[in-house]
Amino acid sequence: MATRIDNMLVYLAEVEQVDAALYNLWRRAKLNLNVPLRIELSVLRSMVLIVEEDDWVLVDAKQDDLPVLAWINFQDQGRSALHTPVTCTLNHYHFMAAQLRERVLALLFEELDQRLHFDRE
Repeated sequence: MATRIDNMLVYLAEVEQVDAALYNLWRRAKLNLNVPLRIELSVLRSMVLIVEEDDWVLVDAKQDDLPVLAWINFQDQGRSALHTPVTCTLNHYHFMAAQLRERVLALLFEELDQRLHFDRE
């Protein structure tokens, strides 16, 4: 997946703290679901979240999957507690991308939780 964003110009890169509950849910999803996942975020029009083994990339499906946001370089080495947030890099590829961040993370949590719950039934 890294090739999707490797040659893209980053508008802003910042250090991000991902909530432990979301990070742990993603780890469970990687073990129990077929990754990569392509999650269509219908409430955000043409936005799709691509969840990979190593990163999450929000893309605009109507613009040939042009990246908008990417959570990369998760720093979980030496993590000693499951309740602590995980640091990563959040790349912005559009000047308005920051406005989507919170909503995308909430939708990712909901979708992963739903898919994992459905997979158990």
